[in-house]
Amino acid sequence: MKAPAFAYAKPRSLAEALELLERHGEGARILAGGQSLVPTLNMRLSSPELLVDINGLDELRGIALSGGTLRIGALTTHSQVERSAEVRKHLPLLAEAVPHIAHVAIRNRGTIGGSLSLADPAAEYPACALALSAVMTLKGKAGERKVKAEQFFKALFETELKPGEVLTAVEFPVRQAADRSHFQELTRRHGDYAIVGLAAHRNAEGLRLAYFGAGATPVLARQAAAKRTLEEAKAALEKDLEPPADLYHSAATKMHLAKVLLERAWNAISK
Repeated sequence: MKAPAFAYAKPRSLAEALELLERHGEGARILAGGQSLVPTLNMRLSSPELLVDINGLDELRGIALSGGTLRIGALTTHSQVERSAEVRKHLPLLAEAVPHIAHVAIRNRGTIGGSLSLADPAAEYPACALALSAVMTLKGKAGERKVKAEQFFKALFETELKPGEVLTAVEFPVRQAADRSHFQELTRRHGDYAIVGLAAHRNAEGLRLAYFGAGATPVLARQAAAKRTLEEAKAALEKDLEPPADLYHSAATKMHLAKVLLERAWNAISK
């Protein structure tokens, strides 16, 4: 199929991009890596009046360490995150997760900001953002605001982004010496979306268990994380998660797999 007709603009600054988004409202869509948007255009699941191509905005790229925070620009590609020595050193959980994202060709084009803004509940980045207590930087004509990951993901493919706003960066607290993390997902084939996955991170504040593929958004398993033993945590997980069935797996199967991942993560980060 072919995409429906649309207008196209490639702004030379973020201010120009925000002006276009405000002027065209719901009729405008942002084009970043295009790995999710372009297929929906071709299948006519999306029909914007205007595509605002922000790929020329170098100010939205890059990985920078400042104090205890690692800032990743929204247009930074998955491959750039994957190759970053600073990510491997300061955010090992994120470094573990990136190779699971689709395939090399997609990682070369797709961006961290695009993935977080799409908020696919089976994607890796949203769960990592929850586990690592990330903060999103959102910018609109009215100014800039910071939103914690726990407040950013609202519902299926819905986020805290308001009309006219752009996700410009995501900030992660850097790993401390005593921190431990573990990432794993179960898929039918490498590169597929996860049947269920888990991003786990333990620091001085406690354990955070962020599941993906287990709900309409990434889910923090708070009750399981608060337990002292693995068996207690497994029992509590049934109160945290209500995984939906899909074409191939029942809800009960997904819950079983979630417990398998919990046991693996529990053992890995308790050493």
